[in-house]
Amino acid sequence: MSDLRDPAPYDALLLLSFGGPEGPDDVVPFLENVTRGRGIPTERLKEVGQHYFLFGGVSPINDQNRELLDALRKDFAGHGLDLPVYWGNRNWAPYLTDALREITLAGHRRVAVLATSAYASYSGCRQYRENLADSLAALEAEGLTPPEVDKLRHYFNHPGFVRPMTDGVLAALADLPEEVRAGAHLAFTTHSIPNASADTSGPVEEHGDGGAYVRQHLDVARLIADAVREETGTGHPWQLVYQSRSGAPHIPWLEPDICDHLEDLHGAGVPAVVMVPIGFVSDHMEVLYDLDTEATAKAAELGLPVRRSATVGADPRFAAAVRDLLLERAATERGIDAERCALGALGASHDLCPVGCCPARAPRPAAAGADSPWA
Repeated sequence: MSDLRDPAPYDALLLLSFGGPEGPDDVVPFLENVTRGRGIPTERLKEVGQHYFLFGGVSPINDQNRELLDALRKDFAGHGLDLPVYWGNRNWAPYLTDALREITLAGHRRVAVLATSAYASYSGCRQYRENLADSLAALEAEGLTPPEVDKLRHYFNHPGFVRPMTDGVLAALADLPEEVRAGAHLAFTTHSIPNASADTSGPVEEHGDGGAYVRQHLDVARLIADAVREETGTGHPWQLVYQSRSGAPHIPWLEPDICDHLEDLHGAGVPAVVMVPIGFVSDHMEVLYDLDTEATAKAAELGLPVRRSATVGADPRFAAAVRDLLLERAATERGIDAERCALGALGASHDLCPVGCCPARAPRPAAAGADSPWA
């Protein structure tokens, strides 16, 4: 049993996230990082940044990652796991390259990476792997020998991710007026992405008609809706919908949009809605603005009672799930069979992203996959 609690060969864990501005002066430089190479004018970035300026130019994501770091360190220490936890962002301080440099200079040689994105897609998986490759190459250019990095598998259907979200839906339903509660619909919401990106998400054999991205979200939504029915005795109709579209109007993106969906439900006489942000690990800006501000304002305009359920955030069950994922992968790397916790119909995801998984339009090196230059 002790072998299954051994983190070897890993000697560090890296929390890898998107990053966000922490003050008004950070907003445009942050958005320049996010959109680098797309040639978007500064004035347009200032317009986009209005969402952040409404909240003092501060995205909540960095503070939420600090809370998750604290939860992970407490969980590890409480279970006798002596493993340092580092944090690096793709688009704002603390930057990924700086975190990997710190890890390298501390002498760590094999690092497990947890990305704060639970599903398969280019922007939710491969782009993180490309950023890892960029940072590893940057360290090599400095004359350093960076550590080997392994990205932990997708955790969308891990009990430690699903069950906190289920509890959030139950709490949101309970907060609705009693007279509309039983008739409430569930709107499971996630980030819209281009149809072409969705169709090519996941391994090649899963491509087509939304690919792994849509399939995984539908499986989680079904799990939560079923669990809510079992808990309350009431079956709530549900649908997977999308938010936060940011692309050119002529390019097809996943639909329907949450605000359009609210209008349709209201027109159909639905008495209330719970918005369930299953696509997001924490209450960052796309939850705070697109759901809590924009969609909630649309519902108020319609006279439609809505509630938004909680994301997982730093829930202790999620921290425990990360420990499970780490130890499971460590045992596998040592050639030991380990239980791979997963709910629903899809089973546990792959450890190593195969060739052709979530491809980019312009191929770039990506770490922590079968096609990695560092494999």
